[in-house]
Amino acid sequence: MSGPVQGVRKSIDAVPYTFTFEPARTALLVIDMQNDFCAPGGFGERLGNDIAPARAIIPHIDALLGKFRMLRLPVVHTREGHLPDLSDCPPNKLERSRKGGAGIGSEGPMGRLLIRGERGHAIIPELAPLPGEWVIDKPGKGAFWRTDLDALLRSLDIQSLIVTGVTTHVCVHTTIREANDRGFDCLLVEDAAAAYDLRDHEAAVRMTVQQGGIFGFAASTNNVLHGLA
Repeated sequence: MSGPVQGVRKSIDAVPYTFTFEPARTALLVIDMQNDFCAPGGFGERLGNDIAPARAIIPHIDALLGKFRMLRLPVVHTREGHLPDLSDCPPNKLERSRKGGAGIGSEGPMGRLLIRGERGHAIIPELAPLPGEWVIDKPGKGAFWRTDLDALLRSLDIQSLIVTGVTTHVCVHTTIREANDRGFDCLLVEDAAAAYDLRDHEAAVRMTVQQGGIFGFAASTNNVLHGLA
């Protein structure tokens, strides 16, 4: 199957208004669906969070992955984590994690917490990247800081991002803000993103779409799939 035709535009029923995009210049961004954030015993749960909301979005992201793969559209996964020697972990971030009860680099049931190469750092098996899909390792909340994501997207001539993952109010929203400042059109898939607390999720969605879409758009998985049909 060949990919989408350049120049063809489609639309998605979204908030605050219709999101128009060119599929050939659109990528799916799956943020931090890692064992450390989505599996029992990981970094997120050890901080005292209920990981059920993160688990609940897996089928929605899986459906979007299936559609993007079928259409041969770019898929980019991200993973937050640090080097084994913690040289890329700011001292204040390390201190806060320790005070929160889940010190970055400490031992957990899936290896050292939030450390690259450990099982906790890996993307959950249900959403594992396929050969040819990009994986961006990031040391911070945003996917653009100290990574080559911007260069990758520009090399692929990407204009629009369909954004999913965890957590909505932290890594997802930070990335949307970064992408917006770089000129990318972002659509947050509401039911394919999650925070551990529903109030945080709802606030992040609201901040994204307020003032005429100050950071981007929001829509359901079904609306995105329909727009890509």
